[in-house]
Amino acid sequence: MRVRGWRLDPRTRVALVLLTSLAVMRPGGEVHVPAAAGLALGLAVASRAWRRLLVVVVVLGALTLLVTVLPAAVPHPVTAALAVASAFALRFAVVAGVAAHLVATTPPGELVAGLRAARLPRSLTVSAAVMLRFLPVVAAEAAAVVDAMRLRGLLGWRRALRSPVATSERFVVPLVASSLRAAEDLSASALLRGLGGAHRPTALRAPRLGPADALCAAAVAALALSSGLVGALVGAWSGSGTLR
Repeated sequence: MRVRGWRLDPRTRVALVLLTSLAVMRPGGEVHVPAAAGLALGLAVASRAWRRLLVVVVVLGALTLLVTVLPAAVPHPVTAALAVASAFALRFAVVAGVAAHLVATTPPGELVAGLRAARLPRSLTVSAAVMLRFLPVVAAEAAAVVDAMRLRGLLGWRRALRSPVATSERFVVPLVASSLRAAEDLSASALLRGLGGAHRPTALRAPRLGPADALCAAAVAALALSSGLVGALVGAWSGSGTLR
């Protein structure tokens, strides 16, 4: 049984995604990547999402090896370029790991209630709710298109390499058509539920900050402080090495 008091408030989950993006994507944000990776792993463990934990560990481990081990093992311009690209991909991966917790644990109604409690404009609230509901639908439609291509024998590496444009067309055109149809259905459902109405709807369970949010804020502050110290130490060590 999951105790409600130890669930993160939706506003805290959104704030974690925004803070992680701002810290990791800014210039010099690579020093915050280990702390952000620890946050993504901690969120997966806290929510007992073992499959997501495995995916995050494998992806981050592979990218870290490409960034650190490959250029030293195989010195070549190609491996150096691959390491640079992997370093950028590593930043996106840690942000995606934190955002996956938001998507997996936050129903659209709970997200809308949390954003309204944060006094955000209605345009942002509606857009975020639609995106949170629309992305899983697109993923399901993409899986259905891939299954249909596999049943018809239109899927395979040899076929894709021999005729990449035709393979892309067979995948993208049905996906776009089904996504547009799903978007119309979601828009009609949202209007029927009063998402664009003038009256302010009420939530069955009002969002409320609790002990889990305070504990998460303390953990994030500790990770940010440790990342800052590591960055300062690395900068001081680099400066001393340059002076030498």
